[in-house]
Amino acid sequence: MKNLIAATKDSVKYMERRKFITTTLKASTALTLMNLPAMVKAAGILDGDLTIQDVIDLILKEIPEAPFKETIDTIKSGNAANKVTGIVTTMFATVGVIKEAIKLKANFIIAHEPTFYNHLDDVKWVENNKVVAKKQELLAKNNITVWRFHDYWHTYKPDGIFYGVIKQLDWQNYLQPDKGITLPATTLKNIILHLKSKLGIAHVRVIGDVSKTCEKIVLIPGAAGGHMQVSIAEKFTPDLLIVGELQEWETAEYIRDAGLLGSNISLIVLGHTESEEPGMEWLADWLQPKIPAIKINHIASQSPFTWV
Repeated sequence: MKNLIAATKDSVKYMERRKFITTTLKASTALTLMNLPAMVKAAGILDGDLTIQDVIDLILKEIPEAPFKETIDTIKSGNAANKVTGIVTTMFATVGVIKEAIKLKANFIIAHEPTFYNHLDDVKWVENNKVVAKKQELLAKNNITVWRFHDYWHTYKPDGIFYGVIKQLDWQNYLQPDKGITLPATTLKNIILHLKSKLGIAHVRVIGDVSKTCEKIVLIPGAAGGHMQVSIAEKFTPDLLIVGELQEWETAEYIRDAGLLGSNISLIVLGHTESEEPGMEWLADWLQPKIPAIKINHIASQSPFTWV
């Protein structure tokens, strides 16, 4: 199936790189890794001497067509020339994650999403933003470099985020080329319980009858946007659409009306962080064998919300 492509107002060219694989993924390719440690040592670089840029370069060697001419995957804070003392992978480089990295003596954070609250990490997005200034000060004081790893990880084969989520859910064997995910027939309620258990989610939002049977599923992690979500639902007519986050006035209303007009489709909204965090956790597992002397930890940024 062709890669799924979402477009945003911020950057059409950027979103051409944001490819969500929702219906094709072969488990046989999932663990294909290059033996980069040998390459590094052959070049005379020891793990303990690696700079942040060295690590970035090692990663990009495995990304098709990298480096990209246009990407939001850039250094957001710090200096790529610094020697790496430890690496943290996460969804968002929150203040909490930064403080945990400091405790671990890790000076390199690889984050999937923005650090400064907007798509392009423009620190002047809101002028005189005191929260941004304090966060920058915290990073600079502790000599921590933050690199965003979004476009590249979605371009890896298989899509690093999508595979990490599928792996966490133990759904690798249910992927059907050009057909999405086909589970043994089970109720929507059972799928909800499975998602909550495997992804560590306390609550999900649902549209649909939880007693109905589902088999055909489309999973779209993250914030793909209403146009993409609805387009895929129309194309593949699944029993269940699972997304990270959505515009309530787009996909949610489409699913509600579809049900009232006789469609069998239901919707589960996981939350943006919850739907993609396993992909960044898998990044830590994926990267560690390549630089074994440098400790890599995954720190979940967690959802910012509580339920009351």
